Order: sequence, then structure tokens, then C-alpha cells
Amino acid sequence: MKVAVLSPVAWRTPPRHYGPWEQIASNIAEGLVKLGIDVTLFATGDSITAGKLNAVIDTGYEEDRNQDAKVVECLHISNLMEKAAEFDIIHNNFDFLPLTYSRLIKTPVITTIHGFSSQKIVPVFKKYNDIGHYVSISDADRSPELKYIATVYNGLNTNEFEFNAMPDDYLLYFGRIHHDKGTAEAIEIAKQSNRKLLIAGIIQDEAYYKEKIAPQLNEQIKYIGHAGPEKRNDLLRRAAALLHPINFKEPFGMSVAEAMLCGTPVIAFNKGSMPELIKHGQSGFLVNTVVEAVEAVDHLPSINRSKCSDWANAQFSSEKMVNDYLALYKQILA
Repeated sequence: MKVAVLSPVAWRTPPRHYGPWEQIASNIAEGLVKLGIDVTLFATGDSITAGKLNAVIDTGYEEDRNQDAKVVECLHISNLMEKAAEFDIIHNNFDFLPLTYSRLIKTPVITTIHGFSSQKIVPVFKKYNDIGHYVSISDADRSPELKYIATVYNGLNTNEFEFNAMPDDYLLYFGRIHHDKGTAEAIEIAKQSNRKLLIAGIIQDEAYYKEKIAPQLNEQIKYIGHAGPEKRNDLLRRAAALLHPINFKEPFGMSVAEAMLCGTPVIAFNKGSMPELIKHGQSGFLVNTVVEAVEAVDHLPSINRSKCSDWANAQFSSEKMVNDYLALYKQILA
């Protein structure tokens, strides 16, 4: 079986720091290679893979802002589609745009829908319902207008996350600095529970950061910038809990799974995919308000961190994800 994995080109695959879609595309490609599958990763030229790399773009447009994102994306997607006949199946991790080629080629395309930037993009997915082979990353993140063949949870390289039974006392916020992700709410939870909070992540909304976050920073509430893989593992495993007070229906939440792999429980607002990711009372707490989150902080000693880690390893490993996708490839090709 020859598989083409199409990754986005905003960031390198795998990303140096931020880039969740690129990370999952990498995990799929590398997992398939380990199973002996002939894989070609279509990504930026500086990407890293044990399979074959095919690139027409040197670096991601978020890392080299001299590039035009639309031009880069068109060159990248068309490069794969013009070579589609070389592959048995194409795994699209690049949203809706590649679907516009799918009736022009004979190679089937399976598309992982990594969330909807808005409802305005749904008509493109809807147009290709009959041949799209859509996969959702959680049951919560499904459009009633689309036909899905499965839900496959994002799978992580579990060996990158180290279990820790004896955490420090701090709470952690790990993600984009943006209203959607609830950075300000995390600060409020930490203040009301009188706990230290470390904030790690890229600043996606400068105005939000300057107005809501920066004025709150002090010895108790610290912003430490974005965290690469080594720093991420250390921050997650040593935290008493990850705070995830989201203000939107999040499709998955990579940091939630990553924290639990380390045995670190997650206190999350009960929205989107959170009830699927978090086993309430066992791997964290699902809450609806800041007040409930503060109460949950008091109950953190009741969480068995070993069982929390076991739960995440069973649900969100790269091996499980890749095997699930391989079964879908065979189903589509049959």
C-alpha cells in the first residue's frame, strides 16, 4: 500500500512548538512507516520523516512571513494532486481545500476534519459528502450535514510524556493565549484557589494578552512563553493540574491528552470534546464555572495519577490512532 499524507504548511512537520495539525500528520506518517507502509509525507521542505518527503515549499508561511499563505497552499496541494496516481490512498490533514481536486483524480481521499474554523466552510465538505471519507477527531465535533466513516481520536507519541506520581504545587495553563482557550479564566481560578499558575503558549491575540493577561502577571501568575517538546513534558508532568477553562466547543485538545499521559489531571470547562477526553473524577474534573473549578482544585488529591495516565495511554496513543486509520484505508480500498 502506498499512502500520501498531506500535512498543512503553516509550520514544519512535526512542529517546533505550535502546530497541532502538523503534529498529527507527522504522528500518522511515522506510525505508518513503523508498520512497514510505503509513506510519502507532503509537507514543508524542512520537515522530518522516516518516510519519503515531498516538498515544494522550503519553510512554513508562519515561520517565514515573506510568503503569501494562499499561494504557498495552492502550490503545495497541487503538487500532491498532480502526483495522485502514484498512490493507493491520500490522507488529507489539510482541511477543505484539497477536496476541490478529489473528483479530478482516481485515488481515494480520506479527510481528517481537525475542526471547523467557521460554519462557512461546511458547504465545501458537504459538496464532497459522497466521496469525502470524513473522519472526526471527536464525536462532539461533527456537523449534522456531513457523512462520517468514523471518529478517530488524535494519537500522541506516549514515550514523549513521562509519568510523575509526585507533582509540584503549581497549576498550569498550556495553550494559545486567546479568549477561546480561557487564559483569563485560568488566572481567575488560580487567584481564587491561591495557587501559583504558570502560563505557557504562543500569544495568538495580542490585544487580549495586553488587556486581560499582562496586567495580572506577578510572582504568583507567570507567563513563560511557548514551550517546546522537552520543556512541555517537564511542565506537564510536574503540574498539580492542567487548567483548561475553554470558551468554545473544542474539537479535541492536545494538551489535555498530553497532561493526562503524565498523570496530571485536567480541570476543564465541560464543552466540546472534553467529556470524551476526561473521565470525570478519575482523570480530572468537568466543571461549568470558575467557582466549580476552584472547588475542583481542592479535590485534586482524590485523583490517582497512575490511573489517570493509564486512561490516557489506552485512549490517545499514536499506535491506536494509526491502527484505526489503517483499518479505514483497507475498508475504503476494499
